[in-house]
Amino acid sequence: MSTTAEFPFKLIATDLDGTLLRSDESVSQRTRAALATATEAGAAHIVVTGRAVPWTRHILDDLGYEGLAVCGQGAQVYHAGEHRLLTAVTLDRQLAAVALAKIEAEVGPLHLAASRAGLDGEVLVGQGYALTGDLPATPFTDAADLWAAPLNKIYIQHPELSDDELAEAARRVAGGFVSVAMAGAGIVELLPLGLSKATGLSLAARRLGLKAADTIAFGDMPNDVPMFGWAARGVAMANAHEELKAVADEVTASNEEDGIAVVLERLLG
Repeated sequence: MSTTAEFPFKLIATDLDGTLLRSDESVSQRTRAALATATEAGAAHIVVTGRAVPWTRHILDDLGYEGLAVCGQGAQVYHAGEHRLLTAVTLDRQLAAVALAKIEAEVGPLHLAASRAGLDGEVLVGQGYALTGDLPATPFTDAADLWAAPLNKIYIQHPELSDDELAEAARRVAGGFVSVAMAGAGIVELLPLGLSKATGLSLAARRLGLKAADTIAFGDMPNDVPMFGWAARGVAMANAHEELKAVADEVTASNEEDGIAVVLERLLG
């Protein structure tokens, strides 16, 4: 059995979709075993995901995960074992409305969705917005409903622009009002200004008495770039976006091929 000293990191931060999860939203037995061995060797594991808590909780429960999770692109630090929020950041709805207006003035009408704040915040989905996966959502038709309660973030889609093109345009015209993250296929998000996965991860790590120098991070999309910038080592999956691969310290196998386990097994010796 490896000892704590033999494992070079005290904190393992893993994204969910495209990283820890396979395409069917399962976690392989090999990856589960590698994470279990690493934690037995003294490392903590923190899930860091763009999903807000309501879209994350069932996955964590299935894993038997009882530690801290960073959800909502850094907006929420969630204690999975106690089912409670430790920290939460909400989107300034006035700034978000200004940002949306500026983006639409630049690129034309957008399809919209929004994640409401809180442990049980629902996701509102507007007409034309293509929801990824089979996750619970509530349709809305009245734009006023979008702003009726506190939000974690707003999702935007464009009928013609690619995700990269939309994210670039949003940053160019609205980057002074909101942060913009590209988190997956069809997932461009408007977040509280300055918020990122690195923000939430640093808060969660501090609660564990850990720091950036203790951390190895795994991810697959541009929204993981700040997390890689914060962590001592960033590992991109083989299926990762090229923007993330460009800043990664290492590229491992894909999420379907146990990329996290490949690295952890090597580090565990």
